[in-house]
Amino acid sequence: MNGGGDEARAPELTLRALLTGTALGALLAPCNVYSGLKIGWSFNMSIAALLLGYLFWVPLVRMFGGRRWGLLESNISQTTASSAASIISGGLVAPLPALALLEGDNLPLAKLIPWVFAVSFFGIWVGWYLRGRLIVTTPLAFPAGIATAETMRDIFSRGAEASRRVVMLVSSLLSAAAFNFVDKVLWAVPRWSPSATAQQYTFMLDPSLLLLGFGSIIGLRAGVGLLLGAVTAWGLIAPQLVGRGMLELGVGDDAFQVLVGWLLWPGVALMLTSSLTSMALALLGQTTERGGNPEHTSAGEARIRLLGCAAAALLVVGLEIVFFGIHWTMALLSVPLAFLLALVAARVTGETGIPPVGAIGKLSQLTFGVAAPMQMTTNLMTANVAGGAAGQAADLLNDLKAGHAVGARPARQIAAQCLGVLTGSIVGSVVYLSLIDRPTEQLLTPEWPAPAVATWKAVAEALGTGLGSIPAAALWAALFAAALGVVLALAERRVPQRMLAWVPSGSALGLAFIVPASTSITLFAGAVLGALLHRIAPRWSRVYLLSLAAGLVAGESLFGVVFVWV
Repeated sequence: MNGGGDEARAPELTLRALLTGTALGALLAPCNVYSGLKIGWSFNMSIAALLLGYLFWVPLVRMFGGRRWGLLESNISQTTASSAASIISGGLVAPLPALALLEGDNLPLAKLIPWVFAVSFFGIWVGWYLRGRLIVTTPLAFPAGIATAETMRDIFSRGAEASRRVVMLVSSLLSAAAFNFVDKVLWAVPRWSPSATAQQYTFMLDPSLLLLGFGSIIGLRAGVGLLLGAVTAWGLIAPQLVGRGMLELGVGDDAFQVLVGWLLWPGVALMLTSSLTSMALALLGQTTERGGNPEHTSAGEARIRLLGCAAAALLVVGLEIVFFGIHWTMALLSVPLAFLLALVAARVTGETGIPPVGAIGKLSQLTFGVAAPMQMTTNLMTANVAGGAAGQAADLLNDLKAGHAVGARPARQIAAQCLGVLTGSIVGSVVYLSLIDRPTEQLLTPEWPAPAVATWKAVAEALGTGLGSIPAAALWAALFAAALGVVLALAERRVPQRMLAWVPSGSALGLAFIVPASTSITLFAGAVLGALLHRIAPRWSRVYLLSLAAGLVAGESLFGVVFVWV
């Protein structure tokens, strides 16, 4: 499937492919909004979209006839759906809720949709501009894109296995939804804790299939890091803070809200330095250019890319000025900085498969903390431009990598990506406002820990009000955690691969300081289950585990969204 033969002549940018991708994007985008507010992570929905599109069209064509559902149409459909699902990089689970906490209320829907669309739309044009360099001339790995391409080839060459993957995905989705219906409507599943004191410090088993599914994918190393972080933060530091009178827990107080305001500082510092150090080391390691043929771009396509990028940049700058009152000099500065940081994020994603959107956002915040000191709105929203552009560019490049592997035409994928961003901006914004209609009451609570929101808000406040606003002990803890983050990132790059499992993930350790211990424990349990499955049934796990996990995530997320609406 490399662009030759019948597939090269097959339909690609068809109406049914676009409509299918739009419908799937509208279904999957709420899942990432929900999980992003719960645990700060999102799920790459490309493979789930592929399987669901296959589930719908292949039986339909067999029963009623018509043109077969082809590989290139499937690629357009998953491109549309994945771009819609990745819309949370536009700020819906990080800078925008952080701004709502600082200002007391959410951005209204009439402003939220165009803003999320604008920063993501800009990322599309940045990603298309980078395609020639990162995919054609100097081809990077882009593991998620390659996995999507391999899945496409598999499902169109081995139909029986594809059907079993679809059955696994749908079965786990329905099972997760049914479990949550029982838990929230019929009978609350018990949350076991060893003692009342442990429960006060959030140590309990959370029967969340979403967390188990995520845990099975993140791997044992990240799971162990989460467990270590939870024990350190909520089992050791938090009781000391209360015992020494540094924080007071009154009767009826929400222990999580009282404690997380202190614990987030070392957690944020650990995640920040670990992510930035890993990103810098990845870039330093990319000093040799690999082979590849130079990209041949027509003059018309080059002109479209230039005009599109300019129009997207002007749209972002205009909205920064009109919606947020950002000075035009800072608004203009945000565009080249976002382009530069999106390039960094794209290269790191190409090498590691992990989009460093959080680290990119923090680096942009630090930059504007110098350029526009004491201006928290400017700090958050200019960084939102960088994070949104980086996230959408990374998603597009993964899709373009998959398309390049199967002979798709990039301009047609760009059109699909734009439609997906529009869909995701509308659906994601509506879902976010439905879930979080009282941000100051709902966010940074056990129900909605929103760790990414806590991180963005903390950095903006520190840069806006000065380090003097941070408790002295928390500042010392943050400095120690920052140094630990650097050490862990250096160790991660230097230890032999066989020893890597013994080096805790700095990002996972830091995250555990910001979410309830129950969340980290369940994620760890999922990681252990995933590792056991890979050891006991390696082939089954390679083929089906991702479908199982995606179904669990989607089932609980969709039920959670519908439950709030109903």
